[in-house]
Amino acid sequence: MADPFFVLATQNPIEQEGTYPLPEAQLDRFMFNIEVGYPSFEEELQIVKNTTSGTNAEVKEVLNKQEIIDIQNLIRKIPVADNVYEFAVKLSSSTRPNTHTAKNITNEYIAWGAGPRASQNLILGAKCHAALHGKYSPDKEDILAVAEPVLRHRVGRNYKAEAEGVQMSDIIKELI
Repeated sequence: MADPFFVLATQNPIEQEGTYPLPEAQLDRFMFNIEVGYPSFEEELQIVKNTTSGTNAEVKEVLNKQEIIDIQNLIRKIPVADNVYEFAVKLSSSTRPNTHTAKNITNEYIAWGAGPRASQNLILGAKCHAALHGKYSPDKEDILAVAEPVLRHRVGRNYKAEAEGVQMSDIIKELI
């Protein structure tokens, strides 16, 4: 496929019949795992009005193909301080049980931790977050802003965490 190319995927945690969860190695290729909850009453009302009438939504191009590629290239050129790179790698490595970088919560509740793609995506996500907030370079706060959606699907809870009802978001919040 021609650039720009990306994949959006959805997973309904309620209906598993006929669908199968992706293996961890395939999940790791997705940059973010974003949880989408129910809409507010007002949002749902607007959804229902927009999708049950005879009107067609008008789709307008916001960016063309070359502009998307240019923005992607520009984001990659944003400079990052060494301490921010180190922070991202330390955060990712803190998810790996039974290593010198593991924290107590890691050894207690994590079966397997995040690999190098997590560190890469923490940096890329932080660069985007910084740019969207008018900053010329990301800092630790930008890493923290993207940490949960970057790590959520790259870290596996162990049986103890599941049995005790410890959620992935709880573990990540403790790590950060």
